[in-house]
Amino acid sequence: MPMTYGLLVVILILAAALVALSQSRAAGREQRLIEQRLGSGPLPRAGGRRLAGLLGRVGGSGLAQRLQLRDHEVRILLEQAGWSGGMPRSIYLMSLLLCPLLLVGLALAVSLMPKPLFESPLLPVVFAAGVGFLLPKRVLAHFATKRRERLAEEVIVFIQLIRILFDSGLTVEQSLRVVRQEGQNIVPVLAEELETVLAHIDSGLDLADELELLNKRLAVSELSDCCNVLRQMVRQGGSARSSLLTLKQLFEDRRLTRLQEKVSKLSAKMSLVMMLLLFPALLIILAGPGFIAITKALGGMK
Repeated sequence: MPMTYGLLVVILILAAALVALSQSRAAGREQRLIEQRLGSGPLPRAGGRRLAGLLGRVGGSGLAQRLQLRDHEVRILLEQAGWSGGMPRSIYLMSLLLCPLLLVGLALAVSLMPKPLFESPLLPVVFAAGVGFLLPKRVLAHFATKRRERLAEEVIVFIQLIRILFDSGLTVEQSLRVVRQEGQNIVPVLAEELETVLAHIDSGLDLADELELLNKRLAVSELSDCCNVLRQMVRQGGSARSSLLTLKQLFEDRRLTRLQEKVSKLSAKMSLVMMLLLFPALLIILAGPGFIAITKALGGMK
């Protein structure tokens, strides 16, 4: 009977997650179909409103607010991963609450089997609760790291674009707006971040201050150097062609150095694989005949 209860808990948690996922996908599919037929902007649907209301209630709960607001690293990771809206934050908080429950239910189901791996279910349950609590944050950090790497790769192309725009006589703000509008397919992640910066500028904030906040929020070294050059142009004016060219060469040298490090590490790994797999076969082919001849000679002496 206890095993049955544990399985029921796991099944109910999985069913709730599947229902929420299917409802979200159905709402998104209906919204896309309506946009294609009407050719208008996104329209709110009942399913999407219900899901948004559910996520909003989860994100607005007292426990969720305490879990989120007291962890400054989580807020930084959410911004670096591009999940700065209310909906992504609510989804993260829901996963932070449901993931420990799901893993604890699985641990209880395993511990209540006829032949459990552990004598006491306390240790696996505590371990599952700890892993479930830390897993969403680790996944979020993984997405944030991957997005920061994409930003670092896009900075070189971004520098080349703004150099061309500066040569055309545009200012820093005008160049950023052109990159935001026309460079979505070339630098999509950076264009998304520039959209937030330009929205704040339209609200009356200073461009140099927004570039500094972008630098601190994303913490990408390549983007930091580029933002420092742009801030200097905004504050003091003048041409930054030579500075941008120097940055471009520096970033290309860094990328070349990283590629050389990867190639050297890969060569060492391949050498180890060759030693483990090819050397025994080569030893058998070269030393096999001699070993067989010595064995026959020793056998003939008897």
